[in-house]
Amino acid sequence: MSRVGNNPVEVPGGVDVKVDGRTVTAKGKLGQLSYTSTDDVAIALDGGQVTVKPVDNSKQARAMWGTARARIQNLVIGVNEGFTKNLEITGVGYRAAVQGKTLNLQLGYSHDINYPIPEGLTVKCERPTAISIHGADKQLVGQMAAVVRAMRGPEPYKGKGIRYADEQIIRKEGKKK
Repeated sequence: MSRVGNNPVEVPGGVDVKVDGRTVTAKGKLGQLSYTSTDDVAIALDGGQVTVKPVDNSKQARAMWGTARARIQNLVIGVNEGFTKNLEITGVGYRAAVQGKTLNLQLGYSHDINYPIPEGLTVKCERPTAISIHGADKQLVGQMAAVVRAMRGPEPYKGKGIRYADEQIIRKEGKKK
């Protein structure tokens, strides 16, 4: 069993953390985020550290112990540095561009896909085949990356489609004569 809940969350300089009962609010240079935990854990702020403890020894409390600690860690990192997901586009004629608050994708369909960029996220396309999603909320960054990837997932024969920059696509051999 993981013991990630044992480690306190270090609060770096420039980040203001407030604990109000079950709600933790972090404010930093990239904005403000908050997390409300379940009744199974107790959260305390001691100086520059946030500690999380299970209320009892039940299976649910032990599970939420590590979850709450990880969510609080993501709040602190998010408002201080932010999170980034990088996507790569492979395929002839496949490209992306940011137009205002819309991500325009040309993925081999008969039409362009215009995806609205959610509030709190910034999307950049340095090259027409590279998409970089940046924001303070780790869940929101990952969700948008997953939705964009699902619009044309990578296929195993030629590798065409949208993939994460660090993702390895297992290629298949085509049929033989």
